Amino acid sequence: MIEDSYDNIEPAFEELAVAVESKDPKREVLRERVIERCLPLADHIARRYSGRGEAFEDLQQVARVGLIQAVDRFEISRGAPFLSFAVPTIMGEVRRHFRDHTWAVRVPRRTKEIQPRLASAVETLAQRLGRMPNAREVADELEVGLLDVTRALIAANGYQSSPLDAMINDDGEYSPMSAAASLGDTDPGYNLVEQQLAVRPHPRQLPRRERELLIMRFFESKTQKQIADHLGISQMHVSRILAKTLNHLREEVLQD
Repeated sequence: MIEDSYDNIEPAFEELAVAVESKDPKREVLRERVIERCLPLADHIARRYSGRGEAFEDLQQVARVGLIQAVDRFEISRGAPFLSFAVPTIMGEVRRHFRDHTWAVRVPRRTKEIQPRLASAVETLAQRLGRMPNAREVADELEVGLLDVTRALIAANGYQSSPLDAMINDDGEYSPMSAAASLGDTDPGYNLVEQQLAVRPHPRQLPRRERELLIMRFFESKTQKQIADHLGISQMHVSRILAKTLNHLREEVLQD
């Protein structure tokens, strides 16, 4: 009969160790019994880490993998209780899962390792100093470089991401809106700058009269009538020159 608790499980490990040593065919059955008895421990640890953006079922699976590793690595001959070995082993597996698989952006492993230690270090220093610590003080507390701490602080903002269609300001006081709707639109000035840079070299290659006509029309904001009076030609002639010059510039830019 399988016990429903992992308390006082050391005798089961003693039996398992003997079966492994003697290559008893029942050793796999004994191993499965030990794992099954300890499943509540893995589930309890997984539950402690729930609510951090990962589904409980995923954390439960990771914790159970850590439990299996603990069962396979535990040496009863050392005299230590199984719980003292299993708990940090399972927790370590869950933490590695968060470190390696739950970041919304790609972050260096060194940064991932430092980031979970930040909160504890800041809390300890705040109590000791009576104020919030700066990055240098946190780096000294963790015995790491200032650059490493700075990167970890910045990377914390990229731990989780929200979809652009997620609703914000949904507090009953203001009308909810999507995150995408709160973002700024593309500045049309960028297109104007690109167009200006594309066109800039070509007017210099125009004949002098066409170049002067463009300057008066588009930089001095003169009307075609004013340009015609200034040059002593008809307004219709000015219109034809402008159209021909602009078409020529357009073709030159498109070819580039």
